[in-house]
Amino acid sequence: MEASELVKLEPNPRIDNFTPGDTVRVGIRVTEGTRTRTQVFEGVVIRNRGSGPGASFTVRRVSYEIGVERTFLTHSPAVEYVERTRRGLVKQARLYYLRGRSGRGARIKEDRRNR
Repeated sequence: MEASELVKLEPNPRIDNFTPGDTVRVGIRVTEGTRTRTQVFEGVVIRNRGSGPGASFTVRRVSYEIGVERTFLTHSPAVEYVERTRRGLVKQARLYYLRGRSGRGARIKEDRRNR
């Protein structure tokens, strides 16, 4: 058996196209006891990694002056939706330099071109 026979990937239609530098809102399904709710994590995509079942992306935001990064599996059933709220204009694929910056230095210009 090949790997493609084991895992049939169906793209989630509620995941927008996004690239590093974009600001996204990620809805994650959280289960607490018997209740299930959707928790939203909003931030800048600093990494988009891989393809296939192991694809993932990392989102960074600053919360109470502390940087918080979260990595999500693109094909995880826990990820309900990803919606892009802002396009970022960047020249790199990995935005790790944002970790050492704060305030205006951590800003990313908005890409206003039509894509």
